Amino acid sequence: MFGEVSVGRLAYRQRGEENLYVADGVLNLPSERASHGVRRIVASEAAAGSFEHATGQVQERTGLGLGKRQVEELAVRAAVDFEAFYAERIGERDEEREKDDVLVLSADGKGIVMRSEALREATARAAQRASPKLKTRLSRGEKSGRKRIAEVGAVYEITPAPRTPGDVLAPSSEKLLPAPKSKNKWLCASVVEDAATVVADIFDEAERRDPDHERTWVALVDGNNHQIDRIKAEARKRKVKIKIVVDVVHVLEYLWGAAWCFFDEGDPAAETWVQEKALAVLEGKAGTVAASIRRKATLLQLPQEKRVKADRAANYLLNKRPYLDYPTALHSGWPIATGVIEGACRHLVKDRMDITGARWGLQGAEAILKLRALISNKDFDSYWSYHLAQERHRNHDLRYANSVIPRQA
Repeated sequence: MFGEVSVGRLAYRQRGEENLYVADGVLNLPSERASHGVRRIVASEAAAGSFEHATGQVQERTGLGLGKRQVEELAVRAAVDFEAFYAERIGERDEEREKDDVLVLSADGKGIVMRSEALREATARAAQRASPKLKTRLSRGEKSGRKRIAEVGAVYEITPAPRTPGDVLAPSSEKLLPAPKSKNKWLCASVVEDAATVVADIFDEAERRDPDHERTWVALVDGNNHQIDRIKAEARKRKVKIKIVVDVVHVLEYLWGAAWCFFDEGDPAAETWVQEKALAVLEGKAGTVAASIRRKATLLQLPQEKRVKADRAANYLLNKRPYLDYPTALHSGWPIATGVIEGACRHLVKDRMDITGARWGLQGAEAILKLRALISNKDFDSYWSYHLAQERHRNHDLRYANSVIPRQA
């Protein structure tokens, strides 16, 4: 708007030492060319849309021309204090919540298409071994891009809402009792860290809310064995009692898979059968349902290849039976579906990282996940104040710590 502006500044110099610019510290100037104001625009716009969109917003609002690579680097720099920000908040115990509310913890994973250098070692080797059969299109089972799993975690609270199995399976138009509603939701995500680290992070947040372990803790999972093992290990380490519940929607998917072994596609009888079996599972009869599925497949004399999904459903019910205590969950008013973490995976990962044609580097993807989590948690403003303080400390305070600068009398 005004053209190029040149600003002179006073430097304190000493032979053999780096110049010190005191005014830079007073103004908290960053080490790179772009100001903190520009970096904040980049952080919010790159988290919301593509890097190209962010460059356009910076150009429109400030007149500064940046390339997409520069925008990505600024986004990475903007997210650098994410872990420290939440680590300090862990020390600020939050005991003002309703004591009767249930603390719910959940975790899941979502794949992100990565550039080859950002893939995990095993995935990179598989990608190198793969060679397309055709030149112009992919054949069945072939992939256009390789993914790296981003681990997503959620902590939230619900006011208990007791229901019966009939309430859960009733048509939406006939439901009299609403399902529990989440509140005070907190999210985190990482494509760098593993599931154990993300599970530890959600336990940290849960302990911040309930430091004395006085409330009921519930972990909602989709049945992933590694995820269950990590939750159990973290609970033992912290000496906290936590009830693990497998998502009822995953159970229904297995039951529907078994149904198509017994009924023709589109047969209304399949719906009735699934309804009956799901009701029995919600009443705590998972073992009985598993046995009845196997018995039906045997009585119908289904060949092995046609009863695969029926056996798979029976195995799932038997293996997850310790986590299918739906009678207790419904009577206590706990949630039994993982809708919150599924929505978090879609919002934090898919909506931004699955832009058509996107191939991510590791640091850029990690930065965007962190920025989106901050915005979703409504912590971005407080984080930015913390980030600026940390930038002042890194760029200026540490440089002047052992320096003697003349002071005006």
